[in-house]
Amino acid sequence: MKIKFSKYHGTGNDFIILDNRNGKYNNLSVQQVHFLCDRRYGIGGDGLMMLEDADGFDFKMRYYNADGKEGSMCGNGGRCLVQFAKDSGIEKSSYHFIATDGPHDAIIQDNGLIKLKMQDVSGIEESGKNKILNTGSPHFIQYVENVSDTDVFNIGRSIRYNEVFKSSGINVNFVEKTNDGIRLRTYERGVEDETLSCGTGATAAALASSEKDGHQIMNVKVQGGSLQIEFDRISDQEFKNVWLIGPAEFVFSGNISI
Repeated sequence: MKIKFSKYHGTGNDFIILDNRNGKYNNLSVQQVHFLCDRRYGIGGDGLMMLEDADGFDFKMRYYNADGKEGSMCGNGGRCLVQFAKDSGIEKSSYHFIATDGPHDAIIQDNGLIKLKMQDVSGIEESGKNKILNTGSPHFIQYVENVSDTDVFNIGRSIRYNEVFKSSGINVNFVEKTNDGIRLRTYERGVEDETLSCGTGATAAALASSEKDGHQIMNVKVQGGSLQIEFDRISDQEFKNVWLIGPAEFVFSGNISI
């Protein structure tokens, strides 16, 4: 099979994207997706997405983790797919699409950044000094004094594979609070390694780190750049009008035979 692909990244979180509006790639296997995401033998990426048709929406987002298995919502991926949709001829200033966790809206701002509406969040579980919440994907938040010195791979892996989370997995976020926001590093399930950025993780970390009610914007510094999370904090357990704001950049396109 010959596959035409494009590659995009959002703050270093990189994705292979396929235009599947004609259903050509419906039968890709787990092994084939895993091969395409392999950084040595394939194209390389933290995940693979397909742009598909959906009644009542501008498009449907189908997301696969780098291990080849279909995954949950990906915030950086959502922004990249919006940019890919525009580059593929779906030219609009705002978009309404459907993903595995439900409908999303997105706006391409005048500065080129993409503002992606995430799901409302109700409920943050306390686990000692740590927190657990779902922002389209499940996230474990652990606060550290110096995120640069944190052993993200080994500590993240030990939490992701402990008896509580082993069966379905969880993304593990290490958060350092700063004067103007937070710094974040993330171990992602499905990739099974640290990624340069995680959009749903940045969202989860920002919500979990807020300390006052009302409308606010939090700056999140990740390994691959900077993101902003805009939200209304109703209480320490409820958040509405949650938006993930950041870049989505084209890298290259090509063809590959598998």
